[in-house]
Amino acid sequence: MTKPATFKYFKTSPEIIRLAVMLYIRFPLSLRNVEDLLHERGIDVSHETVRYWWNRFGPMFAAEIRRKRVQQLRAFSKWKWHVDEVFVKVNGKRHYLWRAVDHEGEVLEAVVTKRRNKAAALKFLKKLVKRHGKAEEVVTDRFASYKAALRDLGALEKQQTGRWLNNRVENSHLPFRRRERAMQRFRRMRSLQKFASVHSSVFNHFNQERSLASRDTFKLTRAAALSEWRQLCSG
Repeated sequence: MTKPATFKYFKTSPEIIRLAVMLYIRFPLSLRNVEDLLHERGIDVSHETVRYWWNRFGPMFAAEIRRKRVQQLRAFSKWKWHVDEVFVKVNGKRHYLWRAVDHEGEVLEAVVTKRRNKAAALKFLKKLVKRHGKAEEVVTDRFASYKAALRDLGALEKQQTGRWLNNRVENSHLPFRRRERAMQRFRRMRSLQKFASVHSSVFNHFNQERSLASRDTFKLTRAAALSEWRQLCSG
């Protein structure tokens, strides 16, 4: 657990910092949009302050969320993995963001690589297995590098491919794509990896599958998620 001294040397209250970080990561807003929203609530901070807060506290919040969720969902997340990759421009050059979600849409891992080949696929799958264990089924597209990497891992028989089987992970790319447009792309590979990891944890925390639950259930789970967020890094 993170020590209470996390906010020790900051004049701004932890509640405002958490609110600013949540607005920036959870919603497709720019830093200046967050500054304006906070100003409407009587909070006077600059967009550069919001940038500093998310860089400083975003990874801390994400790590705490991830610690709790990995322990709770470790058994369930091994049923089925959906794996896919998308290209992302970093300073004008094409990079690849590899992502895996489980059967419920929980984002398990996000890794950025410069190449889209067997070595990159193997690196991603090894990291996924190390954190979450071995899956019973792995759904991928027909990209040959997945087959080669799974063969090296001794899990080739677990692979499934099909035209619409991987819609779960392809749809999960959409929230990240919206954030990418709001941020006007990325300038460094390191910043892309950092934001992708933080964004996936925050998305998991607030993703309530509202289309599959009643209104009353959704309101309860949303309130619980917000309450947990307000307690992050509080001791």
